[in-house]
Amino acid sequence: MGVKLSRRGRWAVPAAAVVIIGGVIAGLQIPAADASPVLPARTPGQLLAEISQDAKLPPLTGTVVETTSLGLPQLPQTGNATSLSSMLTGSHTVKVYYSSAQHFRLAVIEPMSETDIIRSGNTLWLWESTSNSVTEFTAPPGALQAKHAKPKLPTQLLTPQQAANAILQAVGKTTAVSVQPNVMVAGEPAYQLVLAPKDHRSLIGRVVIAIDARYGEPLRVQVFAKGATSPAFQVGYTQLSFTAPAPANIAFTPPPGASVDKVNLGGKSAPSAGPQKQEVSGFGSFGSNWLTVVALPQQDLLSSFGTGSADSSASLTPSSGPGGLGGDSQAVIRDLIGAAKPVSGSWGSGTLLQTSLFSMLMTGGEVYIGAVEPSVLYAAVGHTTG
Repeated sequence: MGVKLSRRGRWAVPAAAVVIIGGVIAGLQIPAADASPVLPARTPGQLLAEISQDAKLPPLTGTVVETTSLGLPQLPQTGNATSLSSMLTGSHTVKVYYSSAQHFRLAVIEPMSETDIIRSGNTLWLWESTSNSVTEFTAPPGALQAKHAKPKLPTQLLTPQQAANAILQAVGKTTAVSVQPNVMVAGEPAYQLVLAPKDHRSLIGRVVIAIDARYGEPLRVQVFAKGATSPAFQVGYTQLSFTAPAPANIAFTPPPGASVDKVNLGGKSAPSAGPQKQEVSGFGSFGSNWLTVVALPQQDLLSSFGTGSADSSASLTPSSGPGGLGGDSQAVIRDLIGAAKPVSGSWGSGTLLQTSLFSMLMTGGEVYIGAVEPSVLYAAVGHTTG
């Protein structure tokens, strides 16, 4: 579901890096199907065409759960739902209320907080309960128009539709496409499309997309590491009803006492209170499709989380405001860097962190990340393009 509504919308390389790193350790598993429903036969090509077309999303109310198990080292826990450690080690639930492309609400529910994104016509609100702050985006008529628009989450989370869009970018000569037995997902009968990299250097073994039999909508996406029998990453509906949400579920008025920051998307944005998030620059890439490697300055990676220093041994001070996630996130970054092992070769020397689904190499002040074997990262050193 994305404000940009092309279902095959372009998957930005930096966003792919965030998805790879910003998963959550499986704590609430998406339930498996008990039976295989009988459905009219579909070929892999037919299923690809069905989820690639711009079919209209019907009104629905549902719950999406995202889980990940990447084999990361033990990370510090703080109980802060907005911290990096929470994003890496918690389960995330999103309530979806979708009436139309112009009227919807997504609520990201955490134990002690909630973040909502609400659209009503040409107005979009982002509400964060922890700070009781609201950002109100407005645009001239038609500025937010996009065919069969679908909402985009204001976090690192993905909906099944967004995840499917991202994976579909890899479909081509580098991908083996097949089907596997039908399943029930959140009470809905679904086909299963399987995408598998042909190149053994990808750490991804296969991706399974469950596709709703009635509307052709992705209901669940599961990513399996090579040789694994359980998904390393999955996002899917656990509850789903193709019925319009109650008007009260998609109506929004800023809560009493909330700070409201107004942004005009058709012109200059209004001044925003508080410090602003530091822009990340210097992204580059190497390779393509399943073997894409993202490269960025190590300083940019650290400053994105408020660490403020590219030196992993530096004394890191807590950051405040939207530009950083706080001292606990800095501890997470330190632990991840500390878990990396020294490596060297003809390309140079550095440190490598490898999990079941991604590898991260730090060398010469640069960070290289990809769902690939380390040899692909080594080949990328010094050869990325922006």
